[in-house]
Amino acid sequence: MSSQAPAHEDAQEAHHGHSHGHEAGHGTFRSYVTGFILSVILTAIPFWLVMAGVFESRLVTAALVMGFGAIQIVVHMIYFLHMNTKSEGGWTMLALIFTLLLVAIALAGSLWVMHHLNVNMMPMSPEMMKNMP
Repeated sequence: MSSQAPAHEDAQEAHHGHSHGHEAGHGTFRSYVTGFILSVILTAIPFWLVMAGVFESRLVTAALVMGFGAIQIVVHMIYFLHMNTKSEGGWTMLALIFTLLLVAIALAGSLWVMHHLNVNMMPMSPEMMKNMP
């Protein structure tokens, strides 16, 4: 039996040595409750803004709802997905940053193309549209 114990300890050390720094941190009950409470608050405030008609401008209300949505995405990534700069050796954060960069480029490019198409389109009056085939 004494010959098996050191081999078992070596196997445990090897297992822990390979996984060190590559596993995402597991959340505690307190962190899950904190994330849940923040998520409820970040859902209730936009709901109240829309249902109570707090702002006259729909644009302001929409911007605030989208802002709260963006904050909620960050809360979910931190508290539920356990994303930080240390998990997976920083690769998950790098992948997130790269994804956000690609989304920003795609959105900005799409808006730029749509704006220039709108500016460069020939204006049509209602009478001209009636005569179109």
